[in-house]
Amino acid sequence: MGFLEKIGLKKKEKVEKGVEKSRSGIMKKIGKAIAGKDTVDAAVLDELEEILITSDVGVSTTIEIIDRIEARVAEDKYLNSDELQRILREEIIALLKDHSADRPAEFDAEFPQKPHIVMVVGVNGVGKTTSIGKLAHLYKKAGKNVMLGAADTFRAAAVDQLKIWSERAGVPIIQQGQNADPAAVAYDTVESAKAKDADIALVDTAGRLHNKKSLMNELAKIKRVMGKVVDGAPHEVLLVLDASTGQNAMQQAKAFTDFVDITGLVLTKLDGTAKGGIVIGISNELDVPVKYIGVGEEIEDLQVFDRELFVNSMFKD
Repeated sequence: MGFLEKIGLKKKEKVEKGVEKSRSGIMKKIGKAIAGKDTVDAAVLDELEEILITSDVGVSTTIEIIDRIEARVAEDKYLNSDELQRILREEIIALLKDHSADRPAEFDAEFPQKPHIVMVVGVNGVGKTTSIGKLAHLYKKAGKNVMLGAADTFRAAAVDQLKIWSERAGVPIIQQGQNADPAAVAYDTVESAKAKDADIALVDTAGRLHNKKSLMNELAKIKRVMGKVVDGAPHEVLLVLDASTGQNAMQQAKAFTDFVDITGLVLTKLDGTAKGGIVIGISNELDVPVKYIGVGEEIEDLQVFDRELFVNSMFKD
């Protein structure tokens, strides 16, 4: 087995293990719903609808999946349970958005422009700063010149935590400490990334959803000053969500999309939850691709999201 094959196998094992709790719950329920049935009838589809909704896929996404399956069942009324599971996987994969070519997810991919500026948003406690640290490590490992910006100046702990990650990953950090102007930190980060010919700069921001107006103004200002230094910056806005909070993550996501243009999602803590269905619902409802998933505590357990691998792992017998 070659080196790349080994990496692929390790990734597959990590994802399968990461979604184990979600899979065991869903597949057990699906098994009961189709036990002893030779065909997929209305009763089976009703039960499947309930299973998906209670697995945090969400109501509107579940209805869309069931509608797609019904259309295919109508073509062949004698589908058996194995075929139903295959169709379920195919339709969910088709629903999940892929990341666009101008925002590559692979760590060794070339960026369309340099420096590539990424603004990272998300409420406190979802694993935002840790995710930025892991991304910095993985980009650096892939040979990229990486820079971090500590623009979450509302919490002293956020700046300190990012500084620890910058040391761990061996990448420079731009910081001005607690209570500094976040936009000034973002400006300095982008300016420094441009001057030092960095490939990518990851800018952390505060996540204070309890005061939406002030956060909206702050994020708008950060975006504006970045664009003054580098055209089109930020080129990505990643929203970090804690998958284990299920529908709460969906509410947070909707709150952020009200005032910032999210281009990709990072879903953390998938390995500790049975709410993996949120990955499907959130991407579909927001029309935003899931870019990275966290399937463990290790630094390399933040993975580029592979929709086929994820869905096949979630709905595997």
